[in-house]
Amino acid sequence: MENKYKALFLSHGGGPMPLLGDAGHQEMVACLENIASIIPKPDALVVVSAHWEERLPTITSGTTPSLIYDYSGFPEESYGIRYPCVGEPSLARQIQELLSDAEILSELDGERGFDHGFFVPLKIMYPEANIPCVQLSLVSTLDPSEHIEVGRALRSLSLGNVLVIGSGFSFHNMKAFFRPDTPKSLELNHLFEEWLLKTCCNSDYSEDERRQLLIRWTDAPGARFCHPREEHLLPLHVCYGVAQAPCPEYFEVKIMNKKSSMYLW
Repeated sequence: MENKYKALFLSHGGGPMPLLGDAGHQEMVACLENIASIIPKPDALVVVSAHWEERLPTITSGTTPSLIYDYSGFPEESYGIRYPCVGEPSLARQIQELLSDAEILSELDGERGFDHGFFVPLKIMYPEANIPCVQLSLVSTLDPSEHIEVGRALRSLSLGNVLVIGSGFSFHNMKAFFRPDTPKSLELNHLFEEWLLKTCCNSDYSEDERRQLLIRWTDAPGARFCHPREEHLLPLHVCYGVAQAPCPEYFEVKIMNKKSSMYLW
């Protein structure tokens, strides 16, 4: 059965905390479980994680990638998390071909494992780890238009039952997570979330208007407060590039006491 869903941008929370029963991630965990129940089980997943940047778009091509515990200072159990899904080298090669067709240079990496931006949300959504997966890097330029074009090149993947997941965070100001909220910080968080929701979902925008708004995301209210660095937002740009349409389903949650959102195309 062909999956009508093309792409999902999700907010993946703080390190392994969603898997450790942290109270500040309960809404996020419930939301991801709900989304997994809505989506017909994909035949394969392509995951763009905020935690991998390369000079060129790079695709994992190994058959049994390991896990990368790219966090520190957490309980010992967080370094024993397992997610034994298999890679999908043929899908990795197809992605590289699609990028090449779009005149985007890319590389395959048969050695790299899956980082926590990959395995934390997938362990919540698909705990059986029985869906073949590949991971796709961000580009270290952090150019939003470039990431939209990467997503656009992947559009034909959605003709089958392949889901592209952008794993980032709609709010990612690390200092703000550990400071008391103020009226100003709450306002900036809410203003950016309102802008992001309108930008992604408003069907009155043309796709050119939506694309330009996402490219100029730093003009949005609260943009640089919510994203001092943009790597956790750019997986959304890839998802939009895949979809090229207003987002019909969105989810608003509190994560670590910050208003956050997820978008399902």
